[in-house]
Amino acid sequence: MTVINKLNQTLEMLKSCESNCNTFSMDTDDLNAKQLYTKLGEQLKQCTDMLQSRITYVIDQEPQYQPQNQQRQVDTQSKAMENIQNELPEL
Repeated sequence: MTVINKLNQTLEMLKSCESNCNTFSMDTDDLNAKQLYTKLGEQLKQCTDMLQSRITYVIDQEPQYQPQNQQRQVDTQSKAMENIQNELPEL
């Protein structure tokens, strides 16, 4: 798994946790719990924003993570595999 995949996976998990905290906050009648879940949701939102900034930075700095380059890499690898297969003698 690539670094960018791990970062995106972590971002999705953080967003899920944030959503859960917001849901818990709406579902409870206990004011202390509501405040706790709201505060946790806000902190998780800050974390997701920071991680999203990092992902954007990584994509900008690492050309292999840019979408158009990813497809180009896949195409290049596919052509290389075809060439290797064509060069192999049949058994």
